[in-house]
Amino acid sequence: MAHDNKRIIFLADMQSFYASIEKAAQPKLRDKPIVVAGDPERRSGVVLAACPIAKSYGVTTAEALWQAQQKCRHLVVVRPRMETYIRVAVQITRIFESFTDLVEPYSIDEQFLDVTGSVRLFGGPWKIAEEIQRRIRLETGVHSRVGIGENKVLAKMACDNFAKKREEGIFWLKREELAETLWKLPIEKLFGVGSRMKRHFHRMGVYQIGQLAQLSPAVLTRRWGVNGEVLWRTAHGMDDSPVSPRTHDTQKGIGHHMTLPRDYHTAADIKVVLLELCEEVCRRARSKELMGWVVSVGCRGADFDVPTGFGRQLKLPEPTNDAMTLYEAVCRLFDRHWQETPVRSVGVSLEQLVPDNVVQLNLFTDTHKQRSLARAVDDIRNRYGADAILRAASMSGAGQARERARKIGGHYK
Repeated sequence: MAHDNKRIIFLADMQSFYASIEKAAQPKLRDKPIVVAGDPERRSGVVLAACPIAKSYGVTTAEALWQAQQKCRHLVVVRPRMETYIRVAVQITRIFESFTDLVEPYSIDEQFLDVTGSVRLFGGPWKIAEEIQRRIRLETGVHSRVGIGENKVLAKMACDNFAKKREEGIFWLKREELAETLWKLPIEKLFGVGSRMKRHFHRMGVYQIGQLAQLSPAVLTRRWGVNGEVLWRTAHGMDDSPVSPRTHDTQKGIGHHMTLPRDYHTAADIKVVLLELCEEVCRRARSKELMGWVVSVGCRGADFDVPTGFGRQLKLPEPTNDAMTLYEAVCRLFDRHWQETPVRSVGVSLEQLVPDNVVQLNLFTDTHKQRSLARAVDDIRNRYGADAILRAASMSGAGQARERARKIGGHYK
């Protein structure tokens, strides 16, 4: 039975997910420090996952591969296999669904489970967590950690701050015990507090989560609005959001971002990539039978120490999922806000989405012909590959569409 009528929520996290899959597939790597990383010859040479052995040398996720190799000279680098990781993630989801139908993905290697109604069938929360770990390890070779709480935010902090540090990989974070557990941790360990918010709290003299918990919520609300109240509630382990398998079904926007293989210096080269991004965003919008009223474009500079770039959005006269219509709006924003500085990454998104089954008639544009042509191109690409039809601009040296067609999520399949 559920304890005191409280919900029982898990956050299950896969340890070094990509690296664990590679070690399971290649037993010879079991006792070696490995990282899964992108192409070191391109800017995508970034550590995507590091095994515990590699982490013992100070290697961290998201750092440049060359930095990781300096820390560990005998580091084994494995190229990512995204199709394999996605397949294993789906397999793990099926394991979760054998315990409860309330499973909500949080990321490719983290998922929430509501097992409140499962204890009658499978035993107490700790026993269920152990059985889930055993099944995942047996069927995939991946080690997992489980945070337990009466809500999602407690389960998440239980996993991140405690379960990952324990040999059994399980921790139950209880609200009535927060003073002895969570409140003793540094403020940056609170879910929702990043480096910038950490500096704000330090200036206020708040260094531990317990100090934040003792503040009046009105003080935080005056300073940060509703976000201040959310942080206070998080410190007290309060969260009413349900575990919902359909949480991500309602899409608020469709976007695509790309880190470039080199710095782009000219408007002509940057606009080639912007056109490709518009093509991809509109293809995805059409596949979901959606259009968008608002276009957003962002460019980021080549030097992180001296930030340059911009992010701007524009309301369109009418919603669209036509690539050239979107591209024209993107170019207007780009021409207005780009300061002729080198660019390392660009992104385009379509927001305020509406169904595409109602279209405003236009006397000057044959929208039916545009839509029919776009659907025909989509069909060819779906059947023969994303690079089966390309715009001429994509064949230039600036184009990235052919390279991206070989990848999933920015990494080789």
